Amino acid sequence: MSGPLTGTRVVELAAIGPAPYGVMLLADLGAEVLRVDRVAAARGHLGAEATMVGLSRNRRSLAADLKTAAGVALVQRLTADADVLVEGFRPGVAERLGLGPDVLCDANPRLVYARMTGWGQDGPLAPRAGHDLDYAALTGALHTVGRPDETPPPPVNYLADLGGGGTFLAIGVLAALVERATSGRGQVVDVAMIDGVASQTAFLHGLLALGAWSTQRGTNLLDGGAPFYDTYRCADGGFVAVGALEPQFYAELCARLDLDPAAWPQHDRDRWPALREELTRVFAGRPRDEWAARFADSDACVAPVLDLAEAPAHPHHRARGTFAEVDGVVQPAPAPRLSRTPGAIDRPPPRPGEHTDEVLAELGLDDAAITALRETGVVA
Repeated sequence: MSGPLTGTRVVELAAIGPAPYGVMLLADLGAEVLRVDRVAAARGHLGAEATMVGLSRNRRSLAADLKTAAGVALVQRLTADADVLVEGFRPGVAERLGLGPDVLCDANPRLVYARMTGWGQDGPLAPRAGHDLDYAALTGALHTVGRPDETPPPPVNYLADLGGGGTFLAIGVLAALVERATSGRGQVVDVAMIDGVASQTAFLHGLLALGAWSTQRGTNLLDGGAPFYDTYRCADGGFVAVGALEPQFYAELCARLDLDPAAWPQHDRDRWPALREELTRVFAGRPRDEWAARFADSDACVAPVLDLAEAPAHPHHRARGTFAEVDGVVQPAPAPRLSRTPGAIDRPPPRPGEHTDEVLAELGLDDAAITALRETGVVA
C-alpha cells in the first residue's frame, strides 16, 4: 500500500453504505484494511453487501462467524494491535457480541473505535431503522432540495450515507489518530449520519439567520430559485447546468447567449420568471454538446450534465486522471491528492473470505488450526 496512512491497520466489520465508503477513503490513503465478512457471504450467499463492490477496493477479506465465541475471539485478536476498528451495527449490538469498546479498547488502549449509525448511539430514535432519506428529512436538509410545487426528490444517497456518514467517519478517525500521537490513547468516534447531515446545513442556517434564505423551497439563490443557477433542457433532450452567480459570470452568460444584460437585470426578482422562460427557450434551441462547445472556453459557468457513463471520458477528467480503471472497472480515483504521499488503488475489491487463510497464518495459526476453524464453521 502507499499513501500517508501506510502502516495504519484498520479492522472493518462488514457493513453497507456509509461505513464502507469511509473505510474506502482511509484505504485509498494507504491504510491497511482487513474486512471481516460473514461466513455466509464467503459461501456465496451474498446479501446487501453484494452492492458494495464500488466501495470495497484496497482491502483484504476474512470471513468469520461473529455469533460464535471462537469468531469473536478471532476479531479480538485482530484488534489487539490494530489502530482502528470500524463497526456499523445498531447501538448495543457490538456490546452484545463481546466486541464493544468496553472490551476492545480495554485490551488495546490505543485503539480508535469508530461507530457508524444513522441516529447516533443515544436519543429516542437511536434503536430505530432509517435510511439516507430519513436523516436528510429530519435535519431540514431534504426540505431545501427541489421545486416549490413538487415533493422533495430523493438525492440518491449523497447527503447522509456518503456525505454525512462515510466522509465524517474518515474525518473522525483521522482526528482521533492525530490526537493519539500526543496522548498515546485511542477513543470512541461516534459517527451519526444525522449529525453529519446537520453539519452540512451550517451555511444555510447562517443565511437563514441573516434573512438571506427562505424556508420556501426553490425560491433561493442556490436551490433553483434563481434562473441563472439552474439546469435547462436542450434540443436533444440533454441538459446543461448554469451557475452564473457572480455579476461578471452572468455578463459572460448573456454575451454568449446574445442577451442584453440591461434587458435582463440579474437580481430583479420580479423579472426572474421571464428570464427563466427566456433561458429555457434559448437552451432548447441547440443540442447539449453544442452548448458545451460554445461555453468550453468561457467563465459563464455553464457545463453539460453528464451521466455516469459519460463523465470519465470528459477531457478534463482524462487530463487530471479523475477516474481510474481497475480490472476493467471504471471508478473514481483516490481523492484528495497529496504531493508527496499520494493515495492509490492497490487492490481490487476482494471476494468475501478471499484472504482468510492468509490472515490466520499471519496470526500464527498453523494449517491444522485453520482447518479446524473451517470445519467447525467459525471461518470460511
